[in-house]
Amino acid sequence: MPFLSDTLARVKPSPTIAVTTKAAQLKAEGKDVIGLGAGEPDFDTPQNIKDAAKRAIDAGRTKYTAVDGIPELKAAICAKFLRENGLTYTPAQVTVGTGGKQTLYNALMATCNPGDEVIIPAPYWVSYPDMVLLAGGTPVPVVAGIETNFKLTPAQLEAAITPKTKWFIFNSPSNPTGAGYTRAELRALCDVLLRHPHVWIMSDDMYEHLVFGDFEFCTPAEVEPKLYDRTLTCNGVSKSYAMTGWRIGYAAGPVALIKAMGTIQSQSTSNPCSVSQYAALEALTGPQDFLAENRRVFERRRDLVVSMLNAAKGVTCPTPEGAFYVYPDISECIGKVTSGGTVISNDEVFATALLEETGVAVVFGAAFGLSPNFRVSYATADETLREACGRIQAFCAALT
Repeated sequence: MPFLSDTLARVKPSPTIAVTTKAAQLKAEGKDVIGLGAGEPDFDTPQNIKDAAKRAIDAGRTKYTAVDGIPELKAAICAKFLRENGLTYTPAQVTVGTGGKQTLYNALMATCNPGDEVIIPAPYWVSYPDMVLLAGGTPVPVVAGIETNFKLTPAQLEAAITPKTKWFIFNSPSNPTGAGYTRAELRALCDVLLRHPHVWIMSDDMYEHLVFGDFEFCTPAEVEPKLYDRTLTCNGVSKSYAMTGWRIGYAAGPVALIKAMGTIQSQSTSNPCSVSQYAALEALTGPQDFLAENRRVFERRRDLVVSMLNAAKGVTCPTPEGAFYVYPDISECIGKVTSGGTVISNDEVFATALLEETGVAVVFGAAFGLSPNFRVSYATADETLREACGRIQAFCAALT
């Protein structure tokens, strides 16, 4: 009898975590490594949020809470959705989980049966397909390439929907590309979804506040209210509030779905960290002025990285609308040989050689479902990005 579950054979460890771990290991060995793999802001958590956590500890708020979130936080989440997205939810329609990843996972576990299909635009966040597989469903990647600025077209969505489609996962701005859908582009996708009432929408809005220039964020249930009753709108405090390690995500949707997700959570992790919940409460209800300043910093970094990568030989780097990632195309580098003698046969080989020969850690595109590309997270200091991009330029210039 095999000891490990057959389910484990259907999934793989997160490539982004693997790259970050490898970079940390090389640094510990004394190597000069610049890690551009982690999707994590380099800003510290704002002081008022940290102070709220300290107050919660001092007040003894360190016990179990309601399985899917304290009432105060749920009320704040409802207020946030109304204030920022024009969406009306009651606390019974809200769930709080241990990070945004858990809320997505709970929803898939609560709804997917064998044979159920989940449409996932590619490039995608590395965890989407594997979470669907863990839940017993079938991921259906649909490639949206550089020719459409990494955005799914209505025709592609229409063609991917079958009678077995359970969910459509929507992520804007996107990890890994930073691509953001305009209201008109999202409107066109919603029109397709209106024609298929059996398809539910899972909108991952984690990068909502990280948008640049005159781009305006919007979310499906806001753009098309007729989709409200079959949309799970997901968000969290990790990226916008620099709270990745606090592990608080949340979602709102129909009561029956939220209850089912709560059942899954009650038998897995139970409640999210009590102290983190009070910190998240302060994040959503406290001062929001730092969000605009952080946006300005990220926009400056985006422009720096896009400019320098487009100056690298054989690299094409589109300008994203949001998040803190770029997803350059390296088609012209495939088949060439590095100064160290490595033949660049695919983007994983490119990323490995880049790390070994220059000390720059990026994530290869195949992990996100579209090659040949790589992802850069520019959530780090300007001078670090300038040095890293300079090394990438030198690496590409030396290819023969």
